[in-house]
Amino acid sequence: MLNRRGVLAAGGIAAGVLGVPKLLAPAEGHEDSTHGEHVFVESKTFTGTRPAIVPWTRPMPVPPVLKPLVSTPKQEIYQLTIENTTAEILPGLQSPVLGFGGQFVGPTIRGKTGRKTLIMLQNKLDEPANVHLHGGHVPPEHDGHPKDLVEPGRTRLYLYPNTQQGTTLWYHDHSHGTEASHVYLGLHGAYVVEDDSERGLNLPSGAYDVPIMLRDIQFDDSGNIVVFDDPSKRTVVLANGVPQPYFEVAARKYRFRLINTANQRVFKLKLTGDKFTRIGSDGGLLGASVVTEELILSSAERTDVVIDFSKYPIGSRVVLTDFMAGEILRFDVVRRATDNSRVPAVLRPLPAQPLSTVDREVDLAFVFKPNERPDGVINGKVFDMDRVDFTIKRGATETWLIRSSDPTGVKHNFHLHLVQFRVLERNGGPPLPSDEGLKDTIPITAGETVKVRATFTGYTGRYVYHCHFLEHSWIGMMAQLEIVP
Repeated sequence: MLNRRGVLAAGGIAAGVLGVPKLLAPAEGHEDSTHGEHVFVESKTFTGTRPAIVPWTRPMPVPPVLKPLVSTPKQEIYQLTIENTTAEILPGLQSPVLGFGGQFVGPTIRGKTGRKTLIMLQNKLDEPANVHLHGGHVPPEHDGHPKDLVEPGRTRLYLYPNTQQGTTLWYHDHSHGTEASHVYLGLHGAYVVEDDSERGLNLPSGAYDVPIMLRDIQFDDSGNIVVFDDPSKRTVVLANGVPQPYFEVAARKYRFRLINTANQRVFKLKLTGDKFTRIGSDGGLLGASVVTEELILSSAERTDVVIDFSKYPIGSRVVLTDFMAGEILRFDVVRRATDNSRVPAVLRPLPAQPLSTVDREVDLAFVFKPNERPDGVINGKVFDMDRVDFTIKRGATETWLIRSSDPTGVKHNFHLHLVQFRVLERNGGPPLPSDEGLKDTIPITAGETVKVRATFTGYTGRYVYHCHFLEHSWIGMMAQLEIVP
């Protein structure tokens, strides 16, 4: 059984800090996950030749919206499971995976600003797991802290107040020691906070508001999922769980909520012969819409874009491409439709930033040891759930300088729980276009420095911050803050 000591899953150094490949194999004994060992879903090993991926032969599914068990003016109550399941990722082949609600891409949850969401999560696995609402402003006991686990066969309640403005979030497993494999095997889904104050903007909505989760995956020659290996070998890119699908659209405007759910990949996206109109970032709408030819999304980042297909004749095809993977999704214009939506130049003023009263530094790095996997560290320390690294006064505004002391070219990113931040500088100069807006996740390449500012309003308690390349946080590149009165 693969464990933490057997994996060099750092990635990004030379051809990648190579890991030990692990296939979903015949039933094996499970190791004790409380000691940080990796546990994998039991399954059979497939034999034969890996099925070929023929582009544009399968439609991109839109994950169903989870229906509440109870709905009141103040809250909605949902039931959600975590379970072993299978998914047809390669054509004609059922691959063992994990799924929220028994689905490889979990159901979309649509909350509303000012209306609570309560989720009764039942763990049907034979190992602990949990759920973290990525980008959510939630109390610490409902944040999915790495040590706050749902044991096998147990059910627990997660409360999401939805006090933040409308935005695109996502939910995923955050159980320390197993988060990387759990998310890789399918424990992720979209969470959309809908905000009535956006209605006056008349952006595309309803069936024309579509979440798209992008990620990569690796198969061996027989079609087995390879759980950990060199990340550069994850050459199959999925859009909502399907490789190179098509998506039929009307000749009108669409809002696409793009979410990078890959464990450690940076997407650089373009459209063939067209441009994106970017309207949102991790924390919600931008101050103004921006027309751009390229989108950069590191792991866990989100961006909302509008694509206007009205200028295309019926039968046209527009392809979404990535600089490494090539063509990953095709939009097929198949019909006409009325369209009263619009994309205003001015969207929503970003909140004013209070003056910072505290300055901190955060350094992400690997520590290499002879003949062993590296440790991931923040400010020289491996993650310890019993150690508080930063103590922060509730309501304080702080400026953090984030850097990596690794060799040039090594990639990380940075994610802060509970609050969004604003990027002030990158490498001493202005932020990149992809840094604009309210952010909770940003890429950081060794040799770069990024200065961000955040106000820690809301709750007291312990939260984590970490590299969201999940194999990096898994080996210790995570730290803990505590907000105090």
